[in-house]
Amino acid sequence: MRFSTTTLLASVGTTVTALNPSCAPGGNFDLSKWSLQEPVAGSDGQPRSISSSQLQGCNGYKDQWFSTGSDGSMVLKVPERSQCVTTPNSQHCRSELHETGATWDPKAAKNRLFAEVQVTKNAGEVCVGQIHIDGSKSTKPVAELYLNSSGQLNLGVNTCLTCSQKRSPVGSVGSGNARFTYEIRYEGGKLSVGHQWRSAKDLLNL
Repeated sequence: MRFSTTTLLASVGTTVTALNPSCAPGGNFDLSKWSLQEPVAGSDGQPRSISSSQLQGCNGYKDQWFSTGSDGSMVLKVPERSQCVTTPNSQHCRSELHETGATWDPKAAKNRLFAEVQVTKNAGEVCVGQIHIDGSKSTKPVAELYLNSSGQLNLGVNTCLTCSQKRSPVGSVGSGNARFTYEIRYEGGKLSVGHQWRSAKDLLNL
């Protein structure tokens, strides 16, 4: 992935009737349970990390990698790979939100990640969502959902702690920059993924 721009139009727990393009993302989305990691240098050369408290509100954190679109959507970007600051567990450029104060127990009755997204710049393949279990058990994602520049969705799954990732096709969302919804569930020991529901409201009311 050389350069990508991902737009988040809705997320779990968000109740928005009108998005305000003048606000930082935290003014349009409930980011009280999320922190932000950006692929640029923070303290001591580590990727920049922004706390939940800094993200919240119309005057919350924003910069060139995390901003608000002209329609009020949340926009995340990454620079050229040569300019990225990565983590010890990944060599990929990542601007991403991290869920705080919670871990996913595979045996839980309800674990769901929902998003409505649009990838507007994609030179190859972009990860549009991923889930983790307790970090003390594994630093690898349980599953990652990828969108390539042709609009194909693929799910990468780590079937064991030392296994390489297994890819499976999920379907197509049309053109590479189409707007779509997805949901990943890891409940009762079962992992599932779906996309292109009728609307965000229908899915959030499940």
